[in-house]
Amino acid sequence: MTSETGSLSIVTEGLEEICRDLENLFPEMVDIRRHFHQYPELSHQEVETPKRIAAYYRELGLEVRTGVGGRGVVATFKAAAPLKTIAFRADFDALPIQDEKDVPYKSTVENVMHACGHDGHTAALMVFAKSLVNQSERVQHNVVFIHQFGEEVTPGGAQAMIEDGCLDGVDAIYGCHFQSTMPSGVMFYKEGYIQAAVDTFTITINGKGGHGAIPHETVDPIVIASHIVTALQTIVSRNTDPLKQLVVSVGSIHGGKANNVIPTEAVMTGTIRSYEPEIRTLASQRLSSIASQVAQAMGAQADVQIDNGYDALWNHPAETQIAKRAMTQVLGPDAVSETPSVMPGEDFAYYTQHVPGSFIFAGAQVDEESSIYPHHHAMFDFDETAMLNTAKSFAAILFEYDNAE
Repeated sequence: MTSETGSLSIVTEGLEEICRDLENLFPEMVDIRRHFHQYPELSHQEVETPKRIAAYYRELGLEVRTGVGGRGVVATFKAAAPLKTIAFRADFDALPIQDEKDVPYKSTVENVMHACGHDGHTAALMVFAKSLVNQSERVQHNVVFIHQFGEEVTPGGAQAMIEDGCLDGVDAIYGCHFQSTMPSGVMFYKEGYIQAAVDTFTITINGKGGHGAIPHETVDPIVIASHIVTALQTIVSRNTDPLKQLVVSVGSIHGGKANNVIPTEAVMTGTIRSYEPEIRTLASQRLSSIASQVAQAMGAQADVQIDNGYDALWNHPAETQIAKRAMTQVLGPDAVSETPSVMPGEDFAYYTQHVPGSFIFAGAQVDEESSIYPHHHAMFDFDETAMLNTAKSFAAILFEYDNAE
């Protein structure tokens, strides 16, 4: 046996031990997740959740920082002779949704629930940390566990935590999101853009109101809004390279309260989803121009406000390949697949703007088709084995850096 082969054998043995430990710890992972599911806390209102996370890490004997960026928790595992410092991130905020599931771990907080899997992300990362502590002699890298608040509401917690030093000294970062509509048991990767930039817009049309029976004496903002909706479709169909991805959607139009009154004002709101910065800029510029000029041509004025949300999430190719190799090693080639890019936003984007990293998905579809619901749905739930697959994937990614050395 060559020295190189011997080294690889030690790495494989260490990963296998941690994965066995994770399997033994899976019931604890489920208990942690279900506790958080029963006691959810809204974005930027998290109090008990970060306290519980910090206490868990202190019991493990790890260095813990609280209040990072506001409400974040950062714990650090230190290897005896570290080669690199690798970070893993999970979010822990919930949504303003009434939990309608009939399960023992149903949310106990009225109109608040974990409808996006953040409770599971948190539990997976916490127990992954415990497995590393249990097998500490096998770990050759420092590991930073980033527990982030406020992901669901712009501004999210990522930028504040970065500004507060959560990435100091970090060589690479990884994160994972469960996907309730993707097959359970499969992990997904994607080089380059994996999630979109999210911008919102409000268009206020100021016309001239009057009686619905004498419309010629008015400047009807409802009609003008309708023309603007139609004209905005040309941003995608006629202003953008058809090989580039872009969504411009109007989600609401409000104006008037009576059926025989033409209002003075109408307000439209919507969203822009894009990946590449130049497409994002183009969409905002064209939207402002189209809305203003259509309104002007019809005798009204349109005020346009565009609010920039999260940037598009870019996965670094080298780190994504590390994740792919690692997940394949621990779960097998049939359990690893490339995913297409998706349009929901994610503030993990800011981490990979500062250090190399990659964001992966864990298939978490439940067995019964009648129980499959999308994220942010009142009946949302996921296959809890996705937590175990995520923790194993994180372990494999960490050990892949041993191979790289």
